Amino acid sequence: MKLDKHYTDPRLVELYDHDNPRGADTDFYLTLAAELNAHRIIDLGCGTGLLTCELATGKRQVIGIDPSPAMLAVAQRKPEAERVEWVVGDASVLGERNADLLTMTGNVAQIFLDDADWAATLCHIHKALRPGGYVAFESRNPTARAWKQWGRDETFEEIETPFGSMACWLEVLEVQDGQVHFVGHNLFKATGEDVVAHSTLRFRSHTELADSLRQAGFTVDRVYGDWHHGAFTDASRLMIFVARRNEPAEKTV
Repeated sequence: MKLDKHYTDPRLVELYDHDNPRGADTDFYLTLAAELNAHRIIDLGCGTGLLTCELATGKRQVIGIDPSPAMLAVAQRKPEAERVEWVVGDASVLGERNADLLTMTGNVAQIFLDDADWAATLCHIHKALRPGGYVAFESRNPTARAWKQWGRDETFEEIETPFGSMACWLEVLEVQDGQVHFVGHNLFKATGEDVVAHSTLRFRSHTELADSLRQAGFTVDRVYGDWHHGAFTDASRLMIFVARRNEPAEKTV
């Protein structure tokens, strides 16, 4: 998987938390971990570790996995970072972890463009969880057409950063077959350098995601439509899935 510049350019990595601050999503996953009494937790695609570090309280064993060494370097500077096991990689490094809960936040589920890659990722997650363990993630609802708000007029902002004044905005280039290809412009005003980050996201439907989970050996426990546990409807902007790994079938004599 090729990472876009938001996850590799040192300046953009340092600014990631500005664009993705702590919010209701963090509270949702913290509450879920407490509700499930999860002690062994994996944060897959943990990025700069904002949620990961907050999960690492008490006697919990927390693992943060991300394919970007630059993102993990930022994560390891956060409070409580020493309580987390940090791993560079993707789902293929999971192995058998006997985890109670695995989270994928920040719409990580949408970076898997190919159905085979998504199915393989769910297979790795299934193996990493204990029987009865949970996976939780969110994905944007395609019927809400979020990309319609990803133009320059809707996203333009000017910010002051350690690297000087910047102007940032998004631009959608193509929407086809459930995939949205867009670019993020990051203009450093002092030099005129525009760091352009190309990204593509897959917008799977509620049915597609639910079916993929069942095929991978999970039971969909619940689906929310917002971070405040509201019911999912066709009009919801988000789909927040909580699914349980099926118990092994009992052997018959």
